[in-house]
Amino acid sequence: MKKRYYFISQLIKLKKIKPILVPVNLQLFADSGEKTEKATPRKRKKVREEGQVLQSREITSAILLLCMFITLRVFGGYIYEGILEIFKVFFSQWQGVEDIYSIRGMVKLYSQVSLMFIKIILPVLAVALITGLVAGYSQVGFLFTTKTLQIKLNRLNPLNGLKRIFSTRSLTELIKAIFKIVVVGAIGFSYLKGEVSSILKTMDMDVVSIAAYIGVTATNVAIRMCIVLLALGVLDYGYQWWEYEKNIRMTKQELKEEYKQTEGNPEIKSKIKQKQRQISLRRMMQSIPEADVVITNPTHYAVAIKYDIKISDAPVVLAKGQNYMALRIKEKAKENGIEIVENKPLARTLYNTVEVGEKIPPDLYQAVAEVLAFVYGLKSGKKGG
Repeated sequence: MKKRYYFISQLIKLKKIKPILVPVNLQLFADSGEKTEKATPRKRKKVREEGQVLQSREITSAILLLCMFITLRVFGGYIYEGILEIFKVFFSQWQGVEDIYSIRGMVKLYSQVSLMFIKIILPVLAVALITGLVAGYSQVGFLFTTKTLQIKLNRLNPLNGLKRIFSTRSLTELIKAIFKIVVVGAIGFSYLKGEVSSILKTMDMDVVSIAAYIGVTATNVAIRMCIVLLALGVLDYGYQWWEYEKNIRMTKQELKEEYKQTEGNPEIKSKIKQKQRQISLRRMMQSIPEADVVITNPTHYAVAIKYDIKISDAPVVLAKGQNYMALRIKEKAKENGIEIVENKPLARTLYNTVEVGEKIPPDLYQAVAEVLAFVYGLKSGKKGG
């Protein structure tokens, strides 16, 4: 065996035979159970109804936090004044101090303070609610499903839980979390490093000024962090899209099953079409005795035509065929005494341009009229004879 291989290798060298590279579609060797095909619209709709949608929580959280901190920056003065007003109510503006320790007095106090607090945080809550709805809708659209709330017993399996913990997805999420912490920490450190001199000056400020400075600084840092988180969220959205598309891929068998469910079994459809062709062919052959003439090529094409002025304003093609079918049409015409006229260009044109049951087009009126006139002349001559 080794000698044979050695001989072949030497023969290739002597004859200078070049190896032939043949392109091979590796999909042909793919396992039928491997998900290699893109998801169909029907599969996408199904997984969406099950609650599996393309969504990046990172980008939603980043947009939400960014809008909230911008709101705090815009309404900071309003919130500050509101908090001062609450303290005034507690310590200076409350009348009837003797009633504070009664139930009636406590209810009145906390009711007033609660309304003031709600008024303060209402802008922030409104922005958070609207931003969350818009960010979620822009990614998912309107979706209401209860399937995600259903209890799945396989989730209670400890082994499945361990698989989820040590899965590639969990590792990816851990890496993303660590990366976010590092990036956010670096941004906060770099900003505060530039504020060292300002921070030292707070030693000479009063409490109110210090609080205002801390609020502005914290908001500025938070906004910068949120902008970076938003950029990371965009990258995460791309990753989520790739993973989503990978997870909803289909196997070749799934594609076949879906095709059967939507379009029907191909074998059954093929048999139905074959049966329909047979019925159509039978009807066509049965209509040949009603024809006025059969125009032939003479061997390749045959077209049966009928003209009845009471039924149609133009001649109608009753049957047409090519090769073997043309031969059968001519035989059927001979059996029923139908005239057969040879006209090669007209037969070919009628076969290629007019379907069975259709009227001939106006540009063929003259040619067909000449043939019909010839046939009618033959028939009248036979009757006269």
